[in-house]
Amino acid sequence: MGITSKMIPTEDASARKREIEEKLKQEQETLSFIRENLEKSDQLTKGMVSILSSFESRLMQLENSIIPVHKQTENLQRLQENVDKTLSCMDHVISYYHVAKDTDRIIREGPTGRLDEYLACIAKIQKAVEYFQDNNPDSPELNTVKARFEKGKELLEAEFRSLLTRYSKPVPPILILDAITVDDELEVQEEVVLEHLPEAVLQDIICIAGWLVEYGRNQDFMNVYFQIRSNQLDRSIKGLKDHFRKNSASSGILYSPAIQTKRKDTPTKKAPKRPVYIPGYDHDLRVKHHSDALTEKHGAATGKDDVLDIEIDSYIHCISAFVKLAQSEYTLLTEIIPEHHQKKTFDSLIQEALDNLMLEGDNIVSAARRAIMRHDYSAVLTIFPILRHLKMNKSEFDTTLQGTAASTKNKLPTLITSMETIGAKALEEFADSIKNDPDKEYNMPKDGTVHELTSNAILFLQQLLDFHETAGAMLASQEPSLSANSYTSDFNKRLLSSYICKVLGNLQLNLLSKSKVYEDSALSAIFLHNNYNYILKSLEKSELIQLVTVTQKTAESSYKELIEQQIQMYQRSWLKVTEHLTDRNMPVFQPGTKLKDKERQVIKDKFKGFNDGLEELCKIQKGWAIPDKEQRDFIRQAQKKVVSDAYRAFLQRCANISFTKNPEKYHKYRPEEVEEMIEKLFDTSA
Repeated sequence: MGITSKMIPTEDASARKREIEEKLKQEQETLSFIRENLEKSDQLTKGMVSILSSFESRLMQLENSIIPVHKQTENLQRLQENVDKTLSCMDHVISYYHVAKDTDRIIREGPTGRLDEYLACIAKIQKAVEYFQDNNPDSPELNTVKARFEKGKELLEAEFRSLLTRYSKPVPPILILDAITVDDELEVQEEVVLEHLPEAVLQDIICIAGWLVEYGRNQDFMNVYFQIRSNQLDRSIKGLKDHFRKNSASSGILYSPAIQTKRKDTPTKKAPKRPVYIPGYDHDLRVKHHSDALTEKHGAATGKDDVLDIEIDSYIHCISAFVKLAQSEYTLLTEIIPEHHQKKTFDSLIQEALDNLMLEGDNIVSAARRAIMRHDYSAVLTIFPILRHLKMNKSEFDTTLQGTAASTKNKLPTLITSMETIGAKALEEFADSIKNDPDKEYNMPKDGTVHELTSNAILFLQQLLDFHETAGAMLASQEPSLSANSYTSDFNKRLLSSYICKVLGNLQLNLLSKSKVYEDSALSAIFLHNNYNYILKSLEKSELIQLVTVTQKTAESSYKELIEQQIQMYQRSWLKVTEHLTDRNMPVFQPGTKLKDKERQVIKDKFKGFNDGLEELCKIQKGWAIPDKEQRDFIRQAQKKVVSDAYRAFLQRCANISFTKNPEKYHKYRPEEVEEMIEKLFDTSA
């Protein structure tokens, strides 16, 4: 057992040793393999390094050979490019020397009909000028192309003037009237476009103007533009005026035949002059006291009224035409003239036409002033429709002239102020003339009818009524304590009402004074009655009564009271007839008693006094006039009743009295005959 135990570890150690020796042998073999490989690797590395070194050497040799060749080639290419550029520049420079010759024919023949080609030639010349100025300023070629450029610019300016002159025509009057006329029946007005120049021509003008501004360095064409267009604007307005003078009086049709719709009479309708027609008044009276009044009192012959109306209508239309044409001219101008020159050029363009209109307005004011000096106040009525139109169109006028000089803007306000001043002066002097009209016996109507002063005053106020707003504002403008902003429609209305009441008050005072010229108080009463009644009916017939009652509420009743007072005053004239029919001095007697001679004479005297008085009054008063039929009939009936009733009572009292052997000598008229005689009073045809 002991031997076995010792032998086992020894065997294990031998095996272990053998195992280690085998591993060692393997490791040695591996190490030898690695060494062999390392040696081979080193040999390969050395071979690669040798190859690379050889390649690098060859590359260096190649580079040293190629780089000089490359540089030489690059220099040759640069030289070639420089040669090409030099040749191109030479060609370009040489072309400048030939510009004058190449463009000579086109420049000489001018731009008419070939503007684009002409401008292209000018551009070539302009480039040549710039080249020589920069590179050879002392060369003779510079002077040549400069002269050619100036010649080309001169011909462009001439073409600009020629196109404007040739194609700028006055706007036909019919077209202007269509443009300024308002059609009441159309809800949306069709705007009439005023084409001043053909489109192709306009484009050429715009092109030339643009070139002159950018390259021509010349503003003279703007002066040419405003002078030519100013002339056409003025001619257009004058043509419209001539159209009125030729056609207004004959036909009264001033509008385009192509426009069939209803037109207003004028841009601001002006009421026609008209007589104050009063119902119940005889036609002869109207003719006498409305045509004669104007010719005798105011010196305005009826034949001149139509001419004057045409002149007024013409001026009103010309004002509207100016605004419309000026607006159209500004639209055209903005396409041609540079923006910063547009307002100044427009200001110059409209001056001639505007000055002519303002001069004509000043002439109207001067004529009104002269008329006032000779007390022809009706002539001032010509100012009212014009003034109304100017004020209605002032805002549009101001808008049109926006941007122009202050002196231009102030022309219309100055004219308006002049018209308001002279108009207010005429109104005041007219009121004074009514008050101070002299009481001339030869100028008094023999029949006691309406005095021409009354008919003139009513006619004036009636015509003034057509322009009540203008007249009210005119009076307000003369109020020193008020500014223009203080004027209101109601205030102006009150001023005009006060003025009308003043005129009527002055008229009443003057009529009262004139009535004293009559020796017969009854005729004086008839005269005042006729005039007061005429005034009242005139007020009631028109809107004057509404204006009067603004400040005089009781005006109507006051006139009725005055009329009644004059009727009563007239009726007193019959007292000298009817007093013979009273019981005064009538003898008291018993039936069957014989009258004494003295008592019979009293009755005879009463009959004779009545007969003579009746015949005298009827003879005198038959030649008097009461134009108002209603008033005439009323006064006749009232007088007939008073006299007839008194006469019948008197005859009844004398029926059974024997006071004469010839009763028919004293009892000349039956009551019916007396009534017939009174019925013929105030009838000049009887």
